Amino acid sequence: MQEPEKSRAVKTAESILASLGLAADEAVVIHDSNKLTLRLLPCDVLARIAPAAHGDAEFELDLALRLAEAGCPVAAPDPRTEPRVYARDGFDITLWTYYEPVAPQEIPPGEYAEALARLHTGMRQVEMPTPHFTDRVESAQQLVADRELTPELIEADRELLADTLRDLRSAVTGRGAEHLLHGEPHPGNLLATKGGPLFIDFETCCRGPVEFDLAHAPDAVGDHYPGVDRDLLYECRILMLAMITTWRWDREDRLPDGRRLGKEGLGQIRAALGR
Repeated sequence: MQEPEKSRAVKTAESILASLGLAADEAVVIHDSNKLTLRLLPCDVLARIAPAAHGDAEFELDLALRLAEAGCPVAAPDPRTEPRVYARDGFDITLWTYYEPVAPQEIPPGEYAEALARLHTGMRQVEMPTPHFTDRVESAQQLVADRELTPELIEADRELLADTLRDLRSAVTGRGAEHLLHGEPHPGNLLATKGGPLFIDFETCCRGPVEFDLAHAPDAVGDHYPGVDRDLLYECRILMLAMITTWRWDREDRLPDGRRLGKEGLGQIRAALGR
């Protein structure tokens, strides 16, 4: 978030906690991009704050509650507050348990794969309307096609991304059994806690093959996940790389050092495709 929106978001979260009888005199920024994640002290609540226009807070909270009931390794809402979306001052705010990180933060591949397999098992028990993974690919294709939205992308790179997204989307679609997925189960969305690994951030959930989820995890995780289609996983990895590289060229992208990462992504795609 940009200032002064960020300051307003912090004050709004602190006000909500005060109304619930929880002291929040200090706000520590945990993550800041399209959403703001704060650790609020001394009550030790994790607040996820999104502009109300995003409209996905209710979905994320509902899904997290259902997955927890299904025994999935997911972060839970704060038990001292009602699990709901607090809509105030143009923000949608949800309140979650803060988990103190444990060492080592890098979760071993076998443990990572086991947690992801447990998540997928629970997700097969949950029925919720979610987009198909190809809808996310299409949104990346639209970015590439719109020069006003990606003005810094030169034509050779634009063509590379457009071709890769089109060809890999076609190659991957319809292969493998499809069900509910996390959408982005990368290491940044998996917490190392005393109770074991826990997944967070379900706003990107979609339907597709498990290989699409595995494409976001470190390479070694796929070696420990049962029944993986290796060819499909390889193609999903390139498709995923093309998607996240495209997002780095969005003029609205707020990821720190995003343009550098976008350039690196283009090089990695060329290497993977032998171009």
